[in-house]
Amino acid sequence: MRQLGQHEWLSPSEWRRRLLFWTGAIAVGLSAVFFAKAADYAFEVFHSVVERGWWWPLLITPATFALLCWLTQGALKATRGSGIPQAIAALKVEDETFRTRLLSLRVAVGKMALTLAALLGGASVGREGPTVHVGAGILYSLGRRFGFSDPTAAGRFILAGSAAGLAAAFNTPLAGVVFAIEEMSGTFEHRMSGTLLTAVIVAGVVSLGIMGNYAYFGDITASLPLGKAWLAVLLTGAIGGLAGGLFARMIVPDARGLRGLVARLRARQPIVFAAACGLALVLLSLLSQQGLYGTGYAQARDILQGHPHTGPAFGLLKFLGNIASSWAGIPGGIFSPALAVGAGLGENVASLLPGADAPAVVLLGMAAYLAGVTQAPLTAAVISLELTANRQMALPIMAACLLARAVSSLVCRVPVYKALANNLIAGYEEERAKRDAPVATPDKEEAVHP
Repeated sequence: MRQLGQHEWLSPSEWRRRLLFWTGAIAVGLSAVFFAKAADYAFEVFHSVVERGWWWPLLITPATFALLCWLTQGALKATRGSGIPQAIAALKVEDETFRTRLLSLRVAVGKMALTLAALLGGASVGREGPTVHVGAGILYSLGRRFGFSDPTAAGRFILAGSAAGLAAAFNTPLAGVVFAIEEMSGTFEHRMSGTLLTAVIVAGVVSLGIMGNYAYFGDITASLPLGKAWLAVLLTGAIGGLAGGLFARMIVPDARGLRGLVARLRARQPIVFAAACGLALVLLSLLSQQGLYGTGYAQARDILQGHPHTGPAFGLLKFLGNIASSWAGIPGGIFSPALAVGAGLGENVASLLPGADAPAVVLLGMAAYLAGVTQAPLTAAVISLELTANRQMALPIMAACLLARAVSSLVCRVPVYKALANNLIAGYEEERAKRDAPVATPDKEEAVHP
């Protein structure tokens, strides 16, 4: 009886923690659903304006980029970019001030609002990375508010919130768990397994109850029989890995080469530079039949379902548009835009292999490019399978993702989210070193005779 009374299932503190996790997971699921609906509505508003005149984006998009850059100069600086690097950095640095700066509720709300503003202005960004950021922020803030301020306990809230955010954003519960293991933590603590799975399940059930049982891109019936068609695995893996690694390398700041020039221009006139990036996106969109604005979800779905209306250069143009949006430093993720680029590249590869099933090759291109960008092959493979409700493509997709990850690592040695998180951590450590440095005081003689 004594041992039974000491069991964790009868511990009041453990039940308090579980209730917080479940409540937070419900909040993450509701936030993800609201965010998805609002993002679709925001982009529909922009699209309706574009249909009235091709020249409207020339006014709207650069102005939106400039406004977002100005708004994220101060207290909302943590809302810039995808949001996944912020969650990874907060998980690694066990400092309450640093974590609060990146994951407070104000940052979470700001992340959602500014990402919606970016989509309203036509930016080539996604909502999935920001949903991960918001999920981590909600659970971390709840845990901190109710007394779970211990660094290890707070880290569990961050990890579970991130996984729940991705699962609810894509309606991919298994991908949420794999993402937490492969991308966020790199390890899987046994004690964390039940908590993490529970948070993912609760957030997924909330999304499922509101949105219904759906696959992100619909049910795609595609297969790749063993034989010559598997040449597509080699081509998509090599091309997706090379392109994904190049994209990752281009958006990670550096002091040398082209990236150094971009960093200096952005530091000198950040608002003007952001407006120039918005203008570049508009000019690139004029070369595309459907434009490069928004997440690219509709274009990727059309290509995957076999009735594309984008043109052969869509993959390359969307690739450049994603770089322009990332260089501007505005809030927004890269998951959905990466899937759109991969779909475009997969369509190009399919045109070279007339004997292969075109949707199967496009699906390989999406998975391979995503794996090349993130260098997380398991996450990319599981997401691609769950997004299309396709199990027949499991082996080809995993092979293409592994090849893409290997090729990408030759171009960009550090995975993009890890590299961006390391930059945030380096900035924090530099700031702390300056704060903790002793103040030099003049000697007595200098004080008397300055």
